[in-house]
Amino acid sequence: MFNIELIPPLLIQFALTAAFSFVIGLELHGYRRANRPDLGFGTTRTFTLIGVLGFVLYALDTRGLLYGVGLLGLLGFLWIYYVRRAPVHPSLLSPLLAMLTYLVGPSVMRFPSWFPVLFVVTLLLMLGEKPGIRRLSDTFRSEEMITLAKFLIMAGVVLPLLPDRQIAPFVTVTYYQVWLALLIVSGLSYVSYLAQTYFLKRRGMLLTGILGGLYSSTAATVVIGRRARELGESAGVAPALILATTMMYARLLILVAALGHVDAAERLLMPFGVFMVVSVAAALYLWKRKSATSEPAQGQAAMGPLRHPLEVTTAAVFALLFVAFAAITHVVIARFGAGGLHVLSVCVGFTDIDPFVLSLLAGKFQVGVAQISAAVIVASGSNNLLKAGYALALGRNRSVVPAVVWLVGLFLASLAYAYLAA
Repeated sequence: MFNIELIPPLLIQFALTAAFSFVIGLELHGYRRANRPDLGFGTTRTFTLIGVLGFVLYALDTRGLLYGVGLLGLLGFLWIYYVRRAPVHPSLLSPLLAMLTYLVGPSVMRFPSWFPVLFVVTLLLMLGEKPGIRRLSDTFRSEEMITLAKFLIMAGVVLPLLPDRQIAPFVTVTYYQVWLALLIVSGLSYVSYLAQTYFLKRRGMLLTGILGGLYSSTAATVVIGRRARELGESAGVAPALILATTMMYARLLILVAALGHVDAAERLLMPFGVFMVVSVAAALYLWKRKSATSEPAQGQAAMGPLRHPLEVTTAAVFALLFVAFAAITHVVIARFGAGGLHVLSVCVGFTDIDPFVLSLLAGKFQVGVAQISAAVIVASGSNNLLKAGYALALGRNRSVVPAVVWLVGLFLASLAYAYLAA
């Protein structure tokens, strides 16, 4: 049997360098062919030789002296080329790619195998996805960069400075836990916000339910319910409502696991997993049953302008709710025990459940993981009852009825599971 260990490592590194450089030159050649007849600097062979040159010079002298001399020579040559070509085609793309190709050899020799692969794939994507990048650049709003800067400050500056100290005797969570929970919830919502705002503007009703559910299943239910009144008997309304709630279960599992509550995540995985699987199956069944009699255009929907998840007011409200629910939960458990916690969970389901769930998991209460998990299931179930009411009140037609029945069924199933598991 052939043993790959018999191949000298230097030979493997050389072959990878030549192959990666060849692919970069090939992609650049195709890019220039598609954009203008003038091929500009270098061919596929030129870029392959540049990569091989960098590899050989670095292998001859690992201190990098020869490699540095070669880099200076390449820079001088590219500078002459750019000065001569700038009046006609003022682009730095080819010179920059030549310099990056020169770096392929040392990256193959010095770094783990995943890094040169990632390095080359990034270069290929930058070349091959020019139309998508151009569309993104044209639609990207300048304020989004400010928003990203805010998120980086929240995560990289504020979070490390917060003390991991309990806020008050009756608030059994720490400042650090509150801010970390805020970052995780905002981060998930931010990803959904970017996807809906920049990448998936023209989306069908089902995708609206999925992305909207990741952002906020309650908000998605309200929007889809309003659209149901306009669309009438549309095939996508009920499945979209069900999928929005399905994403709520996925979001809660991600939040619980991300905060390090492995025991609670394991207990919630089975019921939430069952709810998600049967919900997806029900949504697909409803979609296939009604799509044959509905117009394709009726399945289109738009979430409309979304409220940005990183707004200061949104963050402040979430933090206040987090602390308030932690304090209320502490008082309820101290006075009424697990029974009072279940009643509180039903009531909380008619509000924003994320702060309650996270405060329940982060706090130190006199109940076990089983009671806490049951409370999370009950809160998610009563939230489904709230969404069923929204859908019925806003939709005002028969297209929402299957989803309403399903949401009520999930509410009853949540109560039954919490009762049996207690």
